[in-house]
Amino acid sequence: MATRIEEAASYALVQLTTKGPPNRPRDGLQTGTARKIEVEATALERELRAGVEGDVVFDESARALYASNASNYRMAPIGAVLPRNTGDVLYTLAASRRYGAPVIACVGGTGMPGQTVNVAVVLDFSRYMNRLIELNAEEKYARVQPGLVLDDLRRTAKQHRLTFGPDPATRSRCTLGGTIGNNSCGTHPVIAGMTADNIDEPEIATYDGVRMTAGATTESERQQIISADGRRGEIYARLKSLLDANSDRIRSGGRAKAILF
Repeated sequence: MATRIEEAASYALVQLTTKGPPNRPRDGLQTGTARKIEVEATALERELRAGVEGDVVFDESARALYASNASNYRMAPIGAVLPRNTGDVLYTLAASRRYGAPVIACVGGTGMPGQTVNVAVVLDFSRYMNRLIELNAEEKYARVQPGLVLDDLRRTAKQHRLTFGPDPATRSRCTLGGTIGNNSCGTHPVIAGMTADNIDEPEIATYDGVRMTAGATTESERQQIISADGRRGEIYARLKSLLDANSDRIRSGGRAKAILF
């Protein structure tokens, strides 16, 4: 991604060249359409400060802090938001969408491929949205916020002779949000599976403003969601199409070739 930051009297305009979603597979490769995006960073910052209860940081020092993680990538973001609650997250997504600004999530910053480094608005859940909301030892589940450190969950669960199976090497500082995003497993996937095997109901907010709870569904439940139309129905319909087109390949351990989005 090529990026140029134009300076006027202040940090005002970010111009970046990016690619749209991949739309056709060719010889195992996926291609997208290049386009330019211009983001009025100062105006976006002003709007975020007006509506976010958490912290909004667009200054140079903050952007420098978020320009790197455990990877070798170095890219200064547009700015960062540290949300206090779900309302802050939804407001940030809506404001960023209005200004055409990409959004990425950041928590522990322990990922090696550089997923949390890009020219975008960074949503950092580590400062405020880091709670263990509930741990039900009898039914063996926990409800967590994305910024909760994995070892904090495991220590609490250990008091009830329970654990969260995936144990990546960075578990003392990586968070549940990043663990889910990476589908981490650690050294015991044969025993405990990967993170996706240990998640029941993720609450999802999409860039285009859809908020929903996902999870296992029966065929009839899935069909009801698809029949309801709307963006949620579209997402489920495309997932079903992807599964139907590749079910044999998936069961045989092969790689799916269809493109979802």
